[in-house]
Amino acid sequence: MSLLFWGMTFGALGKILVILAVLHMHHSLIREHRIDKKVLLSYQQERLITFVGLILIVLGYILEVYFYLPTPFLSCHDNDCAALMIGSQISQ
Repeated sequence: MSLLFWGMTFGALGKILVILAVLHMHHSLIREHRIDKKVLLSYQQERLITFVGLILIVLGYILEVYFYLPTPFLSCHDNDCAALMIGSQISQ
């Protein structure tokens, strides 16, 4: 696998970890009983938006990998990748 694949993978994993941390924080705050109803409703709405964001990040990652699979960009190494990049820029 090439640097492009690992870059996409680590980028998606980093975003997912941030979302999981936000969800964990919201879960902790929702369980806290010293917060009024208005703030609690706001946290629940943010939690829903965060879940939608998580689904979109995973879907985007799957689509990116699916897009690059037929191309040699995910499996090239060193000089081959540079030649592919130069060739793709010249053809545009």
